[in-house]
Amino acid sequence: MKHLVVFTGAGISADSGLSTFRDADGYWDKYRIEDVCTHEAILRNRELVIDFYNQRRKEVLEKEPNAAHYAIAELEKYFDVDVITQNIDDLHERAGSTRITHLHGEITKLRSSNDELATVPCKGWEQKADARHPDGSLLRPYIVFFGEGVPMFGKACEIASHADIFLVVGTSLNVYPAASLLQYVQENVPIYFVDPGNPQFGIYKNRVQHIQKRAAEGVPEICKELTTNS
Repeated sequence: MKHLVVFTGAGISADSGLSTFRDADGYWDKYRIEDVCTHEAILRNRELVIDFYNQRRKEVLEKEPNAAHYAIAELEKYFDVDVITQNIDDLHERAGSTRITHLHGEITKLRSSNDELATVPCKGWEQKADARHPDGSLLRPYIVFFGEGVPMFGKACEIASHADIFLVVGTSLNVYPAASLLQYVQENVPIYFVDPGNPQFGIYKNRVQHIQKRAAEGVPEICKELTTNS
């Protein structure tokens, strides 16, 4: 089986009705990053940060996967599939994808304040502000805050470097280090890009087939094409 790597961003979740963080009406237009998405913020105002992510978790649990998520899950019948996502929701999991690497954390999990990879599931949508990890430290959302390292990035680079086909969905390629994943894709590997925007592909321009549609429309189309030709 060919190894197909799917790299997804906010655009795929937006088609399920989830609010984005970076768009004109996104969360970073309504909240200061410094208040809800930094290590200093949770030390300074723990209850505000916990509540912010409780509300994000509640929203995620109210939404459902869309046609793009299901089409990606269906690819596993034809390819050896890895999904790398910038998204913190669990919509890929609920659609049926089985191998998913979350670069920026997972809203449905909590983590130790001492160990970035020591996670526990969050039951329901609400984390109590005083909840503690089995190691005794206060729990915090399993989210990579601004200024923190991206612990799964090395794994993602390794996955990308072994792709036979690379499919990018719903990302502007402006968020780093995630956007630099393209640098790890081998030169002979075809790259498909599904997004209604018009990003500058730079040195990858001649390698990219751009499907200029929203994820829920464009992904099923390209997945049908890929499976027909597999």
